[in-house]
Amino acid sequence: MVYVLNQNGQPLMPTENHAKVRILLKSKKAKVIKKCPFTIQLLYSSTNYTQEISLGVDSGSKHIGLSATTKNKVLFESDVELRNDIVDLLSTRRQNRRTRRNHKTRYRKPRFDNRKRTDGWLAPSVQNKVDSHLTVIRKVHEILPISKIIVEVASFDIRKIKNPLISGTYYQQGEQLGFWNIREYVLFRDGHTCQCCKGKSKDKILNVHHIESRHTGGDAPNNLITLCETCHTGYHKGFVKLPKTIKRGMSFRDATFVGIMRWAFYNKLKELYPNVSLTYGYITKNTRIENGLLKDHYIDARCISGNPLAVSDGIVYYQKKVRCHNRQIHKNTILKGGIKKRNQASYEVMGFRLFDKVKWKGQNCFIFGRRSTGRMDLRLLDGTKVNASVGYKNLKMLEMRKNMLIELRKVV
Repeated sequence: MVYVLNQNGQPLMPTENHAKVRILLKSKKAKVIKKCPFTIQLLYSSTNYTQEISLGVDSGSKHIGLSATTKNKVLFESDVELRNDIVDLLSTRRQNRRTRRNHKTRYRKPRFDNRKRTDGWLAPSVQNKVDSHLTVIRKVHEILPISKIIVEVASFDIRKIKNPLISGTYYQQGEQLGFWNIREYVLFRDGHTCQCCKGKSKDKILNVHHIESRHTGGDAPNNLITLCETCHTGYHKGFVKLPKTIKRGMSFRDATFVGIMRWAFYNKLKELYPNVSLTYGYITKNTRIENGLLKDHYIDARCISGNPLAVSDGIVYYQKKVRCHNRQIHKNTILKGGIKKRNQASYEVMGFRLFDKVKWKGQNCFIFGRRSTGRMDLRLLDGTKVNASVGYKNLKMLEMRKNMLIELRKVV
């Protein structure tokens, strides 16, 4: 499938007539705009005839499914992987900032009261997902004349998931009802007994321990457990191991993300595009099962678009959102002699940057690691290893890195 823009840069209907495309490029009547997906722009005036194209969007916390279809044919399908490292990175930045301030301004009073948030403020991790949804939809509009957008949103009743029998006023009575704080609740829940030694240490001092670090796991009750002082200290020093039965409870992070971002995303989308509508997951599931389709993000998006039986050419684009910059100067681990190793690599190594798209031995891949000697770690976009050490002279640059990487895949 070759995507076509008119002389003014507006999208036209794509074509599968590759011979005509070659003739247009050879006769200088068209030029290449993008290589993936392959897009050309006509250099002469043409008709602007288009058909009705529906774009289905399967929104999510980790993946986005996209499918642009007519009644009979699939014109574009994509599976987009979103970033999920922002919470961890922000926690690391907060930890470094507080350590640095504690060294220099130990006695300064806290200044949290003068931080005001604007209306409609979203946490950075949620805002990034909303922006990524809008970005991938905008990029589809750049190559196809989309007529309407149908978005699937999800609504999760987390209290109902935890307790299927809940109803009425019990929604207002959380599991911590009647307790002063989380610590008091966790101690009561565990019977004021160490969950590691079950009281064998005879240590009466009890601590509340994070199963996953607070850095990423937070202070949710299902991430906390009661340990005595002896077991708690021994665990952090490395000579006490917790029983294998101690695991964090079910995490509802993804459900919370989707619940927060769905209306922010939908309302922003309506501001940008005229014809936007909603659908729900149970409708998508019913459509997919009735038509005997497999479960996948882009197939769900095809069902959302309203044309589940549209014929695909077997090409699906896999996209991945990556971070733009890394501003942390030093690593947290201090080497011998009090030396801090730099966390930032050179901007370019032998003319190549991280996540540049290159060709090696006829295979398209991405640079996932670089060495100052010019040896590159090549992988596919999903992390599949191609070669861990290839000399830069053996590589051909295809495309400089972007914050949204894209790779073509054929689905059988």
